[in-house]
Amino acid sequence: MTDLDEYGRRARAWLEANARGLPRDADLTTAKTFMAALYDAGYSGITWPAEYGGQGLSAAEERAFQEAARDLTLPIAPFGIGLGMCGPTLISIGTEEQKRRHIRPMLRGEEIWCQMFSEPGAGSDVASLQTRAVLDGDTWVVNGQKVWTSAARLADYGLLIARTDPDVPKHQGITMFVIDMHDPGVTVRPLRDMTGDAHFNEIFFDDVRVAPDQVVGEVNGGWSAAVTTLLHERVSIGTGAARIERPASYAAMAEAARERGLPADPAVRDQLVDLYLAERAFDLFNARLAQEARAGIQPGARGSVAKLLLAELTMTGADVASEILGPDAVASEGRGSIAAALSFAPGMALGGGTNEIMRNIIGDRVLGLPREPQVDRGVPFRDLKVGTQEKEAGR
Repeated sequence: MTDLDEYGRRARAWLEANARGLPRDADLTTAKTFMAALYDAGYSGITWPAEYGGQGLSAAEERAFQEAARDLTLPIAPFGIGLGMCGPTLISIGTEEQKRRHIRPMLRGEEIWCQMFSEPGAGSDVASLQTRAVLDGDTWVVNGQKVWTSAARLADYGLLIARTDPDVPKHQGITMFVIDMHDPGVTVRPLRDMTGDAHFNEIFFDDVRVAPDQVVGEVNGGWSAAVTTLLHERVSIGTGAARIERPASYAAMAEAARERGLPADPAVRDQLVDLYLAERAFDLFNARLAQEARAGIQPGARGSVAKLLLAELTMTGADVASEILGPDAVASEGRGSIAAALSFAPGMALGGGTNEIMRNIIGDRVLGLPREPQVDRGVPFRDLKVGTQEKEAGR
């Protein structure tokens, strides 16, 4: 059994020597160099299976490393989708060949991955997707469009879900594939948002040919595969964000209120209390998930709780910053500024599933409440009027 205190001390010493002073938004070459060094030092893929290139350790070592890195900014953002969502999905349901081909390059930063689920007509209702994959001999041919895809412009590979059987209900005719993002039939277009950055992308597929060994899970079993990815996504967003800088944190806003002589204002005090409670709820819930992980308990659908708490915290912080700082809130510049945080906050209530979707999942799968009625259950997909199909039907 590893001595966790000693493990944490070694991790901290390595991080001080290799990560101190590195910007979170370092250039891609620097980020890849850091990821390779992180892997070689034994701190990438700490809990991932050793037979595929991980370290094969427990969640306790993972938590010890996170604590060691808590006050440092690591330039690992380009690899977040792969490490938080795609890699765990391949480990869970991928073939031996897929695991041995991709896991170690992911962990060393040699491959960047993205996740391609949402479409212009299939956002919250992802199962209404219309990107098609049709068999041509033994090869799948993909045509369609995805949108709101993080890291796509940098990605080497991605997980795609596509419609492979329109004659069955929408959740039953979907298949997941590994897509080579450098295929000539793949076109990626960055989408610039109101922060000024292009966090997301839209992707077009024109006769992209995909080999049968690139199917993840079972043919027409893609919805189950997608749920696996989404569970990892929500846990990754919710718990991984614990180390993200919070420009509109309670501590920062309380200090700003003191500087402006506002602590005695009852409205300001109420808002600061709301922000403090949101932070404590978020931090304590993540601490609970970490303790359970050390005991071998997986969060499952409760990852949606972590994601919802983060979205609520982000929006509360933005509201409090706007109230306390006034025009100064939008006068700051650069990443990590209050202005950037205010612009990015609404996206946290949308990305990875809207707050409304998170509440539905929590009610259904965590609290055991009755499911909402679904009028399309059991109806073949081709008979549904959803997304862009609905618009075409109205012409």
